[in-house]
Amino acid sequence: MFYVKVVIIGDGGREHALSLMISASSLNPRVYALSSYINPGIKKVAEGSGGRLVRCDILSPVDVISKVNEISPDLIVVGPEEPQFHGVTDVLKEEGYAVFGATSKLAEIEKSKVFMRELMWKFKIPGRLAFKAFTSIDEAVEYLRNAGDVVLKPARQAGGKGVKVFADLQAYLSDIKSEVREKYARKLVSEVMSNYRDIEYRLLVEERVDGVEYTLMTVTDGYDVVPMPLVQDHPHAFDMDLGPETGGMGSIQGPGLTLPFIELREFDESVYIVKEVLKALQTVVNDRYVGALSGQMMLTPLWGPTVIEFYSRFGDPEVANLIPVLDIDFLELIEAAVSSKLARIKLKVRDDIVTVVKAVCPKGYPNNRKVAKGHPVTVDEGRIRDYGCKVLYAGIELGGDGGIYTTGSRIVEVLCSGEDYEEVSRRANKCAELITCSDGWPTFYRSDIGTRELIAERMDAAERVRAVYMYRRRNNLLTTKVDWIPGRGVTVYDYR
Repeated sequence: MFYVKVVIIGDGGREHALSLMISASSLNPRVYALSSYINPGIKKVAEGSGGRLVRCDILSPVDVISKVNEISPDLIVVGPEEPQFHGVTDVLKEEGYAVFGATSKLAEIEKSKVFMRELMWKFKIPGRLAFKAFTSIDEAVEYLRNAGDVVLKPARQAGGKGVKVFADLQAYLSDIKSEVREKYARKLVSEVMSNYRDIEYRLLVEERVDGVEYTLMTVTDGYDVVPMPLVQDHPHAFDMDLGPETGGMGSIQGPGLTLPFIELREFDESVYIVKEVLKALQTVVNDRYVGALSGQMMLTPLWGPTVIEFYSRFGDPEVANLIPVLDIDFLELIEAAVSSKLARIKLKVRDDIVTVVKAVCPKGYPNNRKVAKGHPVTVDEGRIRDYGCKVLYAGIELGGDGGIYTTGSRIVEVLCSGEDYEEVSRRANKCAELITCSDGWPTFYRSDIGTRELIAERMDAAERVRAVYMYRRRNNLLTTKVDWIPGRGVTVYDYR
């Protein structure tokens, strides 16, 4: 019998979602997974398809190519960003394999937030923000002492860690806030960026903008771009967007291509921005992009659709939202991208349902993953199926005793779909309660994702933002911004 051998590199909830969509293909795939630990969900899909899961250092090009040569696949899908950064895609392509995933040079669009900002300004792409990048923490601190409303970020992609917004609205608190900014900047460089020596810049300071965030994931063969339905991630740990930022506590999608608070023309503008960035990126790097390119966007009073950052892969948990709604053979989509035939693909999306994903996490995540690691987990999959939902295994590892244990990250992602957000969110909450640590270690999730109240709040915020950016457009108020650094002069940002 004819079958297609597919290798998926990665071990989290995103890769479990990809394995489910790929294994459902009419092309009769055998799914193999290269994983740094044994994810029970991915293992089950792989073995059920006639393939297997192979333990591997997924950041080592040498280890990856050795395992891939043993399998001899027809197609390879690189799921996470870090293998891309470490050159895994490059080596696989050099060996002649068909690979869906950005090369290390193309993945700079995610790895280096400074590179992304510079690219957008060089090519005058809409949706860009003013920024300053620093290699010296002392220079950054000097700048921050005189800064107002800013966002501080690590200059490198760091798994969603380290981003902090500083609003300077009360003049009488300026000195105190300046001190807080300085302390946080030093902490960011010493605790987050100390783990990374593969990038020159240490700290990125961006102008602060308010608005409503959303993610546009796309598939590209370097010539054509197929946009996926918009998804909104919820990065903050606790209800009502409180607590530290995480890799994503859950996401919503639908109905159709947009979200309740994003208009179709804003979707189209977002697609245009991603296409322009892709074109500029390929020009600068002189390489063809084959893989997923995702824009983390925000609807702001400045531009309307505005770029917060880019991902050189599918979002996690956002890609899980696509499982019930893509009315297309997902493996055929991936193969079309790899074979430069994406223009033939006509994406079909169900517009009669919405989807909600909720992550269940161990206490300690995201700031103290050591204490969140090693706890035995119980998942009542039968009752979850009874609610019409799916479980995607994320930061959970199969132990030698046959039990499953937390890795310190998000344990699972619960995926539910239906006709009404409120009803779907309630079912997702009931399912989230069915994931527990059997040693009594506490777990938590966001009960408000997908609720009527939170979506209404997003809609109100989007309407306020929309009124401002449309007024600015009508009156040609998108002009220039002047930034002053004592002793170093001024920088003029021309938004036109």
